[in-house]
Amino acid sequence: MHSAILTLFPEAIRPYLDESILGIAQSQGNLRVDLVDFRNYTLDPHRTVDDRPFGGGPGMVLKPEPIFAAVEDLERTHGAFHKILLCPRGRTFGQARARELSRMERLLFLCGRYEGYDERIRAGFAWEEISLGDFVLAGGELAAMVVLEAAVRLIPGVLGCAESAVLESFEGELLDYPLYTRPREFRGMPVPDVLMSGDHKAVARWRLEQARTLTAHKREQAQVPPAAPDTH
Repeated sequence: MHSAILTLFPEAIRPYLDESILGIAQSQGNLRVDLVDFRNYTLDPHRTVDDRPFGGGPGMVLKPEPIFAAVEDLERTHGAFHKILLCPRGRTFGQARARELSRMERLLFLCGRYEGYDERIRAGFAWEEISLGDFVLAGGELAAMVVLEAAVRLIPGVLGCAESAVLESFEGELLDYPLYTRPREFRGMPVPDVLMSGDHKAVARWRLEQARTLTAHKREQAQVPPAAPDTH
């Protein structure tokens, strides 16, 4: 996979890209990441990437010119990218979409900053808009790392154990079952006997039951509305 990340802070995310799963994927040749500072595509002496919104209002808005120039330059050089705009308007990201993205040859992420994007950036390209949830970050860099890592770890050969990507939370719509390792007892908390039984069918049944119970509990919690604030 070839990924390009358009950001004003490439040095802030480079260390993370070079470590752990993303670093391994790059060393294997399964991933290439280009960090593109779109400030380099400005034409004025001050390298301006934002300006005040027309009509008034708070904050600053990312200008279209440098972002258009950066995207067009990348696609002229490397070919078409599947383009991802990280923003609160987007569809909430999930494991199923991560698996679909893992099969794509080229991904381009645009990391926003300030108050938002000039709307012509949205209109000028075919973006997939992705959100991590109903909250706001200072910029799109962390969101880009989340989406990229979730996709890359599903590329065949990236994980040391291919089975890990199948038997985990949200694959098959169930949360992962509880995991234990040595010591067998720690501070009065023992490992469940079934895991020490050597009965693989019993272990499989226990894990499935646990996964179903945890998933049902999570869904129940999600349906309970938050408590009203105390106004007294």
